[in-house]
Amino acid sequence: MTTYTIHADGGARGNPGPAGSGAVVRDELGNIVAAVSEYLGVRTNNYAEYEAVILGLQKVHELAQGKLADTAVMVKMDSELVVKQMNGIYKIKHPDMQTQAARVKELAAPFGLISFAHVPRAQNSDADALANQAMDRGE
Repeated sequence: MTTYTIHADGGARGNPGPAGSGAVVRDELGNIVAAVSEYLGVRTNNYAEYEAVILGLQKVHELAQGKLADTAVMVKMDSELVVKQMNGIYKIKHPDMQTQAARVKELAAPFGLISFAHVPRAQNSDADALANQAMDRGE
């Protein structure tokens, strides 16, 4: 089974405000195999966090090249809210976040294994930098 780790982060300056998302994908050896970021317009922090996961999962779909069932994915992020929502610990009440969570679940379904873990911000600095670069591009 091939394993990828996604470090995902999103943010908004003002909340809501100019928002961006970023994701870094690493292989089993910890090598960066992809990095993606996107400016999202005026959005909330939570929206941007979910979009970062979506970006990362889309990139792993490309990398896995049709072998999704033989792929394990670990999503690491510093958003405790999104991690707990995706792990079923917290309910998802906001309609926008329900839509995004459904998209994450749709993208995650074909993988052989997927998990979501909360990490300290310091362990997510690459994804944070990408999210900030995306916000800078949009402002």
